[in-house]
Amino acid sequence: MSELKSRADELDAADPLAELRRRFVLDDAVYLDGNSLGALPAAVPDRVADVVRRQWGELRIRSWEESGWWTAPERIGDRIAPLVGAAPGQIVVGDSTSVNVFKALVAAVRMAQGDGDTVRDEIVVDATTFPTDGYIARSAARMTGCTLRAVTPAEVPGALRDRTAAVLLNHVDYRTGRLHDLPGLTAAVHGAGAYVVWDLCHSAGALPVGLDEHGVDLAVGCTYKYLNGGPGSPAYLYVRSGLQPRFDSPLPGWTSHAEPFGMRPDYTPADGAPRARVGTPDILSMLALEAALEAWDGVRIEAVRAKSLALTDFFLECVAAYVPEGRVESLTPAAHAERGSQVALRTVAASVDAGDVMKRLVERGVVGDFRHPDVLRFGFTPLYVGFGDAERAARVLAGVLG
Repeated sequence: MSELKSRADELDAADPLAELRRRFVLDDAVYLDGNSLGALPAAVPDRVADVVRRQWGELRIRSWEESGWWTAPERIGDRIAPLVGAAPGQIVVGDSTSVNVFKALVAAVRMAQGDGDTVRDEIVVDATTFPTDGYIARSAARMTGCTLRAVTPAEVPGALRDRTAAVLLNHVDYRTGRLHDLPGLTAAVHGAGAYVVWDLCHSAGALPVGLDEHGVDLAVGCTYKYLNGGPGSPAYLYVRSGLQPRFDSPLPGWTSHAEPFGMRPDYTPADGAPRARVGTPDILSMLALEAALEAWDGVRIEAVRAKSLALTDFFLECVAAYVPEGRVESLTPAAHAERGSQVALRTVAASVDAGDVMKRLVERGVVGDFRHPDVLRFGFTPLYVGFGDAERAARVLAGVLG
């Protein structure tokens, strides 16, 4: 135990990202649930107070122009863009992840059905996806006259056919932390003449994504996990620049109109990413997100990825050393190329209640979360989690299971 604790101290002392911890509001708990809700960035409270008291309280409606409220969806989208490998002008912030998945998927089908004479009447969805994505895919299929097929990401290349219109995939499996092959799967979908929509909720802010580099068509993601935007903070939608003129949103709204204040009965979409907007932006949470993104100033996503892999490697090493054999097994791939930024441990013994284990961990100052029926999830956010946290979490887990 002392050897691992000493190594953790050495690794923390040499960590080039260690000073970023000061950019967050933290306590003595080991917080390993940033894959569900990121910690509070220190810049947010004062910024929200200013938005409420001055921008809303004093300037009131003038803030749409004077405080930049109107352009916030695109401005904040450009702040997110480098974290997912996108050039400016391709991301708009607003609405929930679910709404953006719906917009992206229906738009993808519409584009596919407008390509040539081939009948495109099938949507393929990740069978292991977060349930909401599956629900939305099913609804989108009904609305567009498509059939829906659910397959695992590994099965996607063999499942594609000339009738496939769009494919909805998760970059990282929310249960296991498995990282899927975004470049390879995107190329396979394009090879079949279809469009791909990626859900980045569990990868953005934790690892390089490379949306532009890999030619991704459409992508969505939340901002309250590794981007630390706060509970229910607005999601974002990426529309590749070459596809923007053809992006046909199923939810056209007044703020995505070419003349939003013209109040015309006929709809003409705006140019560029703003055509993915719908209604009035949720300003309070959006500007809290903008302040939260300041925690990323000067941070390279490649450095975050390097620390993420080192942290998860070290945590798994500590679990193997501390936890009695046969109590848990890792569902998270050992290979770096297949690992996101979380570790999922399955409780092996049928007599062990994983939900109770997590409750006892939280009581002892180690905060992760639980997925039914037997999965303990530990999310590692490199901006504020250190190697000492990883060692302590494994040690406390061993005590709870021992």
